Amino acid sequence: MEYLKLKSAAAIDTSSETGTIQHLLTLCSIVFLGFLTLGISLGTLPSFITNKLHYSSLMVGIVIGIQSAATLASRHFSGTICDTRGSKKSVCSGLIFCALTGVFYLLSNATVSQPSISLVLLLIGRLVLGFGESLLITGALSWGIGLMGVKYSGKVMAWNGISMYGALAFGAPIGMWMENSLSLNQAFIAILILPAIALALAVTLKGVMPAGSARMPFYKVIKSIWRQGSGLALATVGFGVIASFITLYFAQQQWQNASLSLTIFGIAYILARLFFSHLPDKHGGHIIAFYSLLVEVAGLTCIRMATSSQMAFAGVALTGFGFSLVFPSLGVEAVKQVAPQNRGVALGAYVAFFDLALGITGPLAGLLAGYCGYAFIYLAAAVAAAIAILLNQAHRTKK
Repeated sequence: MEYLKLKSAAAIDTSSETGTIQHLLTLCSIVFLGFLTLGISLGTLPSFITNKLHYSSLMVGIVIGIQSAATLASRHFSGTICDTRGSKKSVCSGLIFCALTGVFYLLSNATVSQPSISLVLLLIGRLVLGFGESLLITGALSWGIGLMGVKYSGKVMAWNGISMYGALAFGAPIGMWMENSLSLNQAFIAILILPAIALALAVTLKGVMPAGSARMPFYKVIKSIWRQGSGLALATVGFGVIASFITLYFAQQQWQNASLSLTIFGIAYILARLFFSHLPDKHGGHIIAFYSLLVEVAGLTCIRMATSSQMAFAGVALTGFGFSLVFPSLGVEAVKQVAPQNRGVALGAYVAFFDLALGITGPLAGLLAGYCGYAFIYLAAAVAAAIAILLNQAHRTKK
């Protein structure tokens, strides 16, 4: 009889775990659909800004980077929403803002005859997208950890990262294909529709109640996780220069198939997480971050030294593979620094370092590219990742 009870309890636990994983997969699907708006943007906006509006590469960096600035500015807000009103509320609100971005993109394309007005509308759209992305991913991470438990925080971050970068990898070529085969407006309409589909999924998903009790002030949260956040920011520079300038770098070198770069980055990124996402939870974040950053440095150096598109693709693949586990590896350590009731704000603050890096990288790399060429910015990104290695090792030794 006792055996039957234990067997029945085990069956219930297995069923519960299966249901929770299904919820996490649904959540990742929501993130994928939401982040396709970013991928399609990356595939269409650089050429739109330079070819239709006739602005420089510096303006490309500003337009791409301003989204991250908006995301950075709203991370505290999105984390607070998660901790006080629930992660589901944050995700649903974020998807609405992501859809609204498509409206501003359409208006921008409709006013290309007046470049300054078109640019303003485009910048507003990027700001709206930044705010939406902040609510979406902060909410998704907090929601996932709430469903799975903090001991699986690395896996939650890894799976959400697969959704994010999978969307970026496939969204960019999809956007370019839609622009070339259909029209730019069709690509912008897709940006309007995809988050609406994700919202329909989100409203049916099981929510997680926010934790109670006192909450840590935001500046104390930053103080608790700044070490992990700084390493993430330095590692993110490599992703930033690939996302913003790889197509223009290929054009300068007269190489073909530039759109494959983000796809290759995304595939390498996803493969690393599929096969090695368990390592940060199992062996600790700092050690996995160390080896991941070494691979990223090698990849960025390869892009800088590339003499052909194939060599550049190899560098992009190494960069994506190395960068893949940096976020969950350091994120595992960041989550350990705060109590559960402050998890949403801590995750928001941690991801804010990612936003800060992208926001700074775009304009600064665009300025450097204007003086030193596109190849130089990949060397600068390799140096940033190398500094992240030194910072990570110093923190690990101190610990």
